[in-house]
Amino acid sequence: MTLAARSLASVRQILTRAQGRELCKFNGTRSLATQPTRTKPKEKPIIFSGIQPTGQPHLGNYLGAISNWVTLQEQAHHDNETLIFSIVDLHAITLPQDPKKLRKERHEMAATLLACGIDPKKCILFEQSRVSGHSELTWILNCMTPVGWLTRMTQWKSKLGVTKGVKSLDDVSATAGLQLGLFAYPVLMAADILLYKATKIPVGEDQIQHLELARDIAQMFNKTVKTPFFPLPRPMITETKRVMSLRDPSRKMSKSDPSDQTRINLADSPDVIAAKIKRAATDSIQGISYDREERPAVANLVDIYAAMKRISVEDVVKEHAQSSNAIFKEGLTEVVVSRLRPIQEEMARLEKEEGYVQSILHQGATKATELSQPNMKEIHRLMGLS
Repeated sequence: MTLAARSLASVRQILTRAQGRELCKFNGTRSLATQPTRTKPKEKPIIFSGIQPTGQPHLGNYLGAISNWVTLQEQAHHDNETLIFSIVDLHAITLPQDPKKLRKERHEMAATLLACGIDPKKCILFEQSRVSGHSELTWILNCMTPVGWLTRMTQWKSKLGVTKGVKSLDDVSATAGLQLGLFAYPVLMAADILLYKATKIPVGEDQIQHLELARDIAQMFNKTVKTPFFPLPRPMITETKRVMSLRDPSRKMSKSDPSDQTRINLADSPDVIAAKIKRAATDSIQGISYDREERPAVANLVDIYAAMKRISVEDVVKEHAQSSNAIFKEGLTEVVVSRLRPIQEEMARLEKEEGYVQSILHQGATKATELSQPNMKEIHRLMGLS
């Protein structure tokens, strides 16, 4: 079964378990909507999403998440929904970080989000570590989350496997270097969502498993305190562009790839972008066509061209059907540089306005704390802690 098929199966499982809910469409996204009932009060729509600050944001982050956040922001503002975006720096420290570098990257990520169009007047933007409820609720949820649930999660294995080749917890010696934070960070992800009683979660296919766990943990908490306190968060399956590595089209473009030549960073200069695209993998077939099976490298570049120029793949192929790879890459460079130019100019301005960026994050943390405190107060009461 392919990853896409497994993801679809996971979504269907969530749909099956969600009683009285139907699938509805939003502009560019789909989500589960609660059908109104006479016995259950209508949930206040709260949308939550997060992004790690480590590493330079790249084209895959922009097309796969950030640009969708901007679209979602406009829609949520129009629909009067609460939208929460968090720079999840507590997740970043599940792997070793240099403190000075992390401080710098947190600021850079905030500046990047603002430069890309995130508007603090239309959403809550803050750093996760500034709101103590994330850590506090994580501990409470840790105390009722079975270890067996966490052993089934896949991402901690892939992260640990990068350096230690770990595939399973069965090999105790192999997991000797496994820190609890990396193993249990899906519980922190659940706490991120549940702290605000979020009802809609924008997710890509690689995050479906984490949302399933968050729902299971919410149900476990509700069962433990014998109160339907947490609503079950529902997925908003975003129609995102899956941007692949410039050098290996079988792998996603990633911050963690050791070669910087595999990705286009949002801060890359025009000359650097041109050089990376010039060296990007293609093939020896004449002309530009779109076939993800037979021409994956060219198809990836066509996808990037279409997404950055906001046109269809068909239009790209029609425009460049007779172009050589070299000519097409020149056109792609122009499109990418042109799209990123205003973002880079704003990033450069905000980099110098550290006080302004920090004030935005402070205001966001204040709003997030105000939103979460009543929930934590009630959680304390339900758990017998107050």
